[in-house]
Amino acid sequence: MTNAAVHSHGQHGIDEERTVAIQSALIREHFLTGEPSGVWDQTSKDAMLRFQAANGWQTKITPDSRALIKLGLGPDHKGLLNPETANIPSPHELGVDSPTQPGGAADSQ
Repeated sequence: MTNAAVHSHGQHGIDEERTVAIQSALIREHFLTGEPSGVWDQTSKDAMLRFQAANGWQTKITPDSRALIKLGLGPDHKGLLNPETANIPSPHELGVDSPTQPGGAADSQ
């Protein structure tokens, strides 16, 4: 097997468009200053850690679903007929409540 044939699975990073959205939300919430750069740098990671800590959540470098939802960047439910009453599975039901698996929805608190 050659090195080219070896593939790793899972999320490897946050793409530029998503990073800009997260940075913009962190700036709006006063956890980050300046302009969104689109680069998930140490300043962005530190801001996310502070945001998660301020909400009493486990602090991790990769943004968790609760943080993204609270920042207004959660799942898009606009295609649902009745998004307010839709039965949307919890992360546990989806099998994504492990801290090693990013993404998924979160129960609101």
